[in-house]
Amino acid sequence: MTTTLILGGARSGKSSYAEKLALESGKEVVYIATARSGDGEMAQRIATHRSSRPGSWTTIEEPLQLGDAILRCSEPDTLVLVDCLTLWLTNLIFSVDQDFPEVGVIDLPAIFYEQCDALLAALPEAPGDVILVSNEVGLGIVPYGAVSRCFTDEAGRLNQAVAKVCDRALFIVAGMPLTMKGLAC
Repeated sequence: MTTTLILGGARSGKSSYAEKLALESGKEVVYIATARSGDGEMAQRIATHRSSRPGSWTTIEEPLQLGDAILRCSEPDTLVLVDCLTLWLTNLIFSVDQDFPEVGVIDLPAIFYEQCDALLAALPEAPGDVILVSNEVGLGIVPYGAVSRCFTDEAGRLNQAVAKVCDRALFIVAGMPLTMKGLAC
């Protein structure tokens, strides 16, 4: 069993690189999609991603309980591909109806912490290979507004924690992989 984290910026090629690794594995692939279609633009993004995947892959849509989904779908002869952690993080942050202040500390819902812990516990227990895709959002300026800063901070913390428990971590720039941890792919 090998766990791989693939990080990169927007349109860096991280998803297509993850899909390439999944195809090359020769294993049955279960694709866990975390995105929610909240508007027409997001629906188009989801449709584009969906059309790029082989029809033989099983797709599971799981916006919140990612750790449970990984454990449910993972088998020794299966590769689970999760795309993406930052959309999942957004789902958790906005999972309850609350007003967020423009400035100050954001109180995240309990489900946020519960599900992040569940994901980190599931990864070492998954009997099959797992590839996780996530955005690296912390390379720019500090965002304006409390919610944006909270998201950037939590995405950075999540990426660090996931990278720590994964066997491999790659950073994709202009479609090219840079190995940060483990053997090159």
